[in-house]
Amino acid sequence: MELYSYFRSSASYRVRIALAIKGLPYDYKPVHLVKNEQMAESYAAVSASRLVPLLRDGDAVLTQSMAIIEYLDETHPSPPLLPGTPAERARIRALAQDIACEIHPLNNLRVLRYLVRDLKLGEDDKNRWYRHWVETGLVVVERQLAAQPATYCHGDTPTLADCVLVPQIFNAQRLNCSTDHVPQLMRVFGALMKLDAFEQSRPEHCPDAE
Repeated sequence: MELYSYFRSSASYRVRIALAIKGLPYDYKPVHLVKNEQMAESYAAVSASRLVPLLRDGDAVLTQSMAIIEYLDETHPSPPLLPGTPAERARIRALAQDIACEIHPLNNLRVLRYLVRDLKLGEDDKNRWYRHWVETGLVVVERQLAAQPATYCHGDTPTLADCVLVPQIFNAQRLNCSTDHVPQLMRVFGALMKLDAFEQSRPEHCPDAE
């Protein structure tokens, strides 16, 4: 397998965690988003969307982090990242989407660049935007975790939801977002970071880390 990734990309980070949980080896292909390497014609030949992550597995070329993770779960089902009944799997997907679809799109690099370059927001206003959507979005996840407490997001083994949660918390901490109001979420985060798969996937352990 080949994973096209950027060390600070939270979407790429999700896939790195899933690969580590599954114990799957891969070649790391760095794509430096800040330097706009994703816009190079050489990468466009690989990725129509010019985004990361991208996973190449034989003839399969896969994009979108959660689709990649579900592919990995179907092709390498042990340990499962979507365990349980249909209702339980729906809850896991919903928790993941509360982050990946409701928080992350408002704060990815393309949006932040647009706020500064096109809308002429200053650095302080840009950071206020980031912190607002992260801090309010995490409250939604906190309420769900508090309603059904478990070791991790859902149950006693890591799932798709945990693969999505950890990168969002890393970004929140890097941008000085408050997390005091989400104690259940931070308890789960602390438990996850004691696991080897989550520790070894940290951004600073990537080949392209700066």
